Amino acid sequence: MGNKDGQTEVNYGECLDYVRRSSNPSKLRITDVKFTKVDLPPWGCSLVRIDTNQGISGYGEMRDGASPTYLKYLKSRIMGENPCEVDRIFRKIKQFGGPARQAAGVCAVELALWDLTGKAYGVPVYQLLGGRFREKVRLYADTHIEEGRATGILMEPEKVGRILKGYMDQGFTVVKILSVELLMAQEGNTCGPLDWVDELRAVEEKVRQVTRTGTRAESSAANALLYDFNRIPHPFTNMHVTEQGLDQLDEYIGRVRSVIGTKVPLAIDHFGHFPLPDMIKIARRLEKYHLAWLEDMLPWYLIDQYRELKHATTAPIATGEDMYLAESFEPLLQAGALDVVHPDLLTSGGILETKKLGDLAARYGASMALHMCESPVSALAGAHMATASENFFAQEHDAFDSEWWQDLIIGPVKPIVKDGFTVITDAPGLGIEGLNEDLIREHGPMKGKDVWVSTDEWNQETSLDRIWS
Repeated sequence: MGNKDGQTEVNYGECLDYVRRSSNPSKLRITDVKFTKVDLPPWGCSLVRIDTNQGISGYGEMRDGASPTYLKYLKSRIMGENPCEVDRIFRKIKQFGGPARQAAGVCAVELALWDLTGKAYGVPVYQLLGGRFREKVRLYADTHIEEGRATGILMEPEKVGRILKGYMDQGFTVVKILSVELLMAQEGNTCGPLDWVDELRAVEEKVRQVTRTGTRAESSAANALLYDFNRIPHPFTNMHVTEQGLDQLDEYIGRVRSVIGTKVPLAIDHFGHFPLPDMIKIARRLEKYHLAWLEDMLPWYLIDQYRELKHATTAPIATGEDMYLAESFEPLLQAGALDVVHPDLLTSGGILETKKLGDLAARYGASMALHMCESPVSALAGAHMATASENFFAQEHDAFDSEWWQDLIIGPVKPIVKDGFTVITDAPGLGIEGLNEDLIREHGPMKGKDVWVSTDEWNQETSLDRIWS
């Protein structure tokens, strides 16, 4: 800028150097979709990046163990779209989601759209959702009752209690234990068809051998085989809990409680695939430990059985991590079958759909906790949603065995976990400026200079997608 005849000359070229050109939301367009993978337990996480014509990128994540194909076939359907039109794009692609991992692509895109929208307008995602209900997001800490993951070595309950007590000393105010099916699998605790049980135990042992000798990626792959093998729904396993099994479970939880005390809420997950009558027996045995909730005791779609379970016990009942869209929860809520809805953001439909679910559950008097066994990308997305949701209780934190977990994120949002809570900043979008590609190379299969996988072969994929005539 200069001065001529007492007037200031304006150099518009210099002015533009001070203008944030990525802040023209109405002209923002999606130009590319890429993904990468990192070996976080139990099955690895696929992280997603959506690029735009204004040089800003949004980050999302697929549910652990999901195929990237669920993302790829969405690409041609969102290319050229304005990512700020989140709800319209979600309604366009939500037909391609479904229960559990089938929703992974839709949810990953939805998270990235919100991240882009926040960055385009310069505001945090929670503000786009209506603002805060809370200053910080409570986390619940969990541990398996076996030594490590998929080792088959059952810990003494006092050791489990000491682990949970250690989390409490770090500031966590809600805790959970998993892998209770390992206790139930001890000799004499169950009865069932011997041929199938023997085959199941053989697959479990194979997984444990790989876990003892293989890499984390190999262990994740073996664990996935076990997950896929054990696909017989609870009513059809014809497995039953013996009185010895009930006694041992009762004693085990009591000894854990003796270490952590009675004040802290304690949730329990992974009981095994037992039919309704056995789950009622288990729930009744554990009522005296005033639990936070009993989780996923039956397949979520068995509405009548969940109603019967809930009406047979005073223990709080929760499910939801494999349920897609808020509307899928309503039959359970109408039946009075749930005390806590427990969605996974990467299955339920993403940020906005999960907030809608919370509002739906509130109308039926149920609170909401979040299942979360993924990377800090989805953990931050969940925290933004939780910040803006009235009946939120706690979000899961499961990354204690990955010290590098929060370092995946580049941005002003760290520490992501402090004193048992996540505090959301006012950084735009999800607060993610980028991902640590060196860590992705170190802890994932993508070892090249560019860790992001191209999806260009899906650019022209087309179909007549309308679902009505």
